[in-house]
Amino acid sequence: MNEEGKWKLKEILEWVYCIIIAIILALLVRYFVGTPTIVQQPSMYPTLKQGQRLILNRMIRTTKTMPERGDIVTFEAPSKSYVSVIDANLENPVATYDYNINNVFSKFRYYVLEIGKTSYIKRVIGLPGEHVTIENGKVYINGTELEESYLQENVTTTSLEGVYTDITVPENCLFVMGDNRSQSTDSRRFGCIPLEKVESKVWIRFWPFDLFGKVE
Repeated sequence: MNEEGKWKLKEILEWVYCIIIAIILALLVRYFVGTPTIVQQPSMYPTLKQGQRLILNRMIRTTKTMPERGDIVTFEAPSKSYVSVIDANLENPVATYDYNINNVFSKFRYYVLEIGKTSYIKRVIGLPGEHVTIENGKVYINGTELEESYLQENVTTTSLEGVYTDITVPENCLFVMGDNRSQSTDSRRFGCIPLEKVESKVWIRFWPFDLFGKVE
């Protein structure tokens, strides 16, 4: 290979290295810092509507920080979206995760690239150690009615045929529900979400432009 050929090969390799590094950095930022997403579910209506674009803050997962009540978070969908009375463990009401992902490539594909992975967006209602009760169309935390200004007027909270409506939230877990209470598959039906399954906190809505800003 002549000098010109060597120079061209070196230039190509440099571009390949730059592209690889850029992809790795993008994946690291997406996993550990933040990423955009599109709302695909109606469970948070009217706070979040289908088709809206959001920026998710991943630092909550990176630092393993416990969210606060009222935060809107995303998390890995449980493998069972509904637990029957027969199968429910009211003493340890934790959502079921029994996905069989063994090898390194499959884990990278599922957790980093998020191919074949489903995530839910819900609002944090109950924190570890709190007694959550749903009755008479209301939510009670340790016996005190929870003020929920983010709900539409006249919205009531029912069991939605779920069994987890009178429980104590286990350690390092969260009780979550959608703002669209009649159209939300949430902790009432599948149980509490382990902190390790929380992926991000909803941070900013950037589309549509007239609603640009922090989401609360």
